[in-house]
Amino acid sequence: MASMSMTGPGNVAQVAGQLKDVVLNSGISCELVGTVSRSQGGQGVQVMVFEKYYWRAGNRASLTLVVSGQGNTVCVDAISSGGGQGPIFKFSWGAEKSFVGIVSRALRGMGFR
Repeated sequence: MASMSMTGPGNVAQVAGQLKDVVLNSGISCELVGTVSRSQGGQGVQVMVFEKYYWRAGNRASLTLVVSGQGNTVCVDAISSGGGQGPIFKFSWGAEKSFVGIVSRALRGMGFR
């Protein structure tokens, strides 16, 4: 498992849309498997779940993004899992960290910290 949280400027829909494009363009085996959007009282939340097949590890990893915010401040939380192999030791080739890294690099480019 790998995770990260960053905060920056923008609105929830705009940031979520940009991240969706970045993640889907990160490889031909990447797909968006589910999404939920909610807004109430000036606050918004979008949850997106992606899966990506990693050839070097021979397995799929999942990435869950939660994009939330109010006004011009957006918080993005990313959690990746499922990239390990083995029933006991869960040996990982780093797929989870790589998946989260895609989001982290994109957010830094958008002015997030």
